[in-house]
Formats: sequence, C-alpha cells, structure tokens
Amino acid sequence: MSNDEKVQQEAEQIIGIHGTLPRLVVFDLDYTLWPFYCECYYEDDAPYLYPHARGILHALKARGIDMAIASRSPTPEIARPFLERLGIRSMFVAEEIFSSWSHKTEHFQKIHKKTGIPFESMLFFDDEDRNIIAVSKMGVTSILVHRGVTLDSLRQGLSDFEQKSSSSRGRK
Repeated sequence: MSNDEKVQQEAEQIIGIHGTLPRLVVFDLDYTLWPFYCECYYEDDAPYLYPHARGILHALKARGIDMAIASRSPTPEIARPFLERLGIRSMFVAEEIFSSWSHKTEHFQKIHKKTGIPFESMLFFDDEDRNIIAVSKMGVTSILVHRGVTLDSLRQGLSDFEQKSSSSRGRK
C-alpha cells in the first residue's frame, strides 16, 4: 500500500468519526498543499504535494465532500497547470487563484457565489495567520497549518467545525 493510500485510509477514518461535516473544504496552495511559492517556479517544472495532501484530498472526495482552492498567488498561469499535472485539478468545485490585498475574503465571496454554500458550512486550511483571521470573521472554520495540510490538521479542523456547528445549533 502506498503512502497516499495509507493517508487516505486514515483520513477516511478521521472523517468517519465526525457526525457533522463541512459541505466544502477550501485549501490554500502555497505552503498548504505544496511546499513552495509557485511564482518561484516555471510552468514546465515538476510540482509536488506535501506528504499527506493527496491522501486527504482523495478521502474528502470519497466521502462526497466538495473542495475548493483559495490562493492569493500572483501566478495562476503556473498554479493551474501544476494542479493539472498533479492530477487533482478536477477535484475542486471552485478555483479562486488571484493576487489580492483582501486576505482571501474576496476569494471566499466568489466561492460562496459559485457554490451557494454558506460560510458556516466551510472549513479552510491556510498557512498565513492574516488569512485565517480574516476568513474566520466571515464565519468559516479556519485552521492554520505550519508544514502543509496533515492528518493532524484535518483532525483539528473537523473537530473545530463540529464543535462550532453544535454550539451554533444550541444558540438557535
């Protein structure tokens, strides 16, 4: 069994223990799915993902959870071919890759408009604190990652999402 398959299996178990799941999981690209800034690369370079990323993506897909990209990359013309080359671009229902000063709030407005999914039903992974803070204020459960998305960050994200969802139901 490959590492990706092992990670996928463990990610599916983690997802399976949670009763309340996000309808959409949103990922940053640079230093969240892959360990580099794509603007430092050329379109024909060979991209690669963090060790747990592919397995987590496949587990979410297998569980029927939609996924999207929110990246402030100034080089979407490099990011998109990288996603294609990695064989994961088709997994995402929305892809917002553009340079912005909005700390991703504009990205999330566009994702919401495309998908119709409320911010409270989203889980977001990013490596920049300022994006986490701004998007959290919109109602999105947001997790700061330090060395890419991992099984531990997935575990934390799903737990935080479930807690937030149950506390908001209790207030209604």
